Amino acid sequence: MFEKIMELIRSYNTIIIHRHKNPDGDALGSQIGLKHLLMHNFPEKKVYAVGDEAGRFDFMDDSVMDVVDDSEYESALAIVLDTSASHLISDERYKTAAALCRIDHHLFCETIAPAEVVDSSAESCCSLITALAMEQNLSLTPVAAKSLYTGMVTDSGRFRYDSTSEKTFLRAAHLLRNAFDLNEVYQNLYAADFEQARLRAQFVLKIQFTPNRVGYIYTTQEELQALNVSTFSISRGMVNTMADIKGVNIWVNFTETENGILCELRSSKQNINPIAVKYGGGGHMKASGATVNNKEEAMQMLHDLDKLAGENT
Repeated sequence: MFEKIMELIRSYNTIIIHRHKNPDGDALGSQIGLKHLLMHNFPEKKVYAVGDEAGRFDFMDDSVMDVVDDSEYESALAIVLDTSASHLISDERYKTAAALCRIDHHLFCETIAPAEVVDSSAESCCSLITALAMEQNLSLTPVAAKSLYTGMVTDSGRFRYDSTSEKTFLRAAHLLRNAFDLNEVYQNLYAADFEQARLRAQFVLKIQFTPNRVGYIYTTQEELQALNVSTFSISRGMVNTMADIKGVNIWVNFTETENGILCELRSSKQNINPIAVKYGGGGHMKASGATVNNKEEAMQMLHDLDKLAGENT
């Protein structure tokens, strides 16, 4: 499956790894995991990871991005990970690289590179990087294995989501052959202090419902600033406060920022991805995101989600 990409990797002495903006655990995990996988198996190569800051996931090993001079791209292979659309890629210098390839697990949106592996049946991009290591007999380091496992955990919802499969567990088992602290992974991902627990309680009280039981939360820019926490903690961090409410099969979290309204869409049954795509976003059938310009557009999206929910009642 990865033959063309491995040909490119072997052909270039400089490799620069990109992923999507505002990284989650899978974006960073696949990026850091691939970086350390290549550094270990091809020590003669220069391997970099670039993009915006790690944010909530800055606890991950080697999560501080590399500083790469523009001139490095002239003879480099750029690898784009965990990204379905070109406008979502962090650091546009990938366009100037000598060669380009992509590995992704989102629903196909557009061709980004001449050489691509896009497998939407995989629960995470980290799973695909693990598959590459297994297929090509590349040895893993503890940092690579830990990073890839972290991404698998986050994008599978602790191995709960529909995309979790037999392959998921086979690949996770392969990673666990390397020595790393599982408890540390889960503590960093899910342990909550009192302030986090109280914040979550505040957002439970903000939940509203449409006529067809779409759950939604709307946070204004003023409310966000008053909370004095990261945007990620609210947008991505609070969306699943609505996940286990009986009778709610679709839910969405709206968060106002200076650059638009972040929309995190989730579903337990219906395919909400086409609605995310309609508003310039993308993702998976049951977990997608988009950014809209104003509250009017956000409410139109909510109307579309409510209509979808009504079609299945």
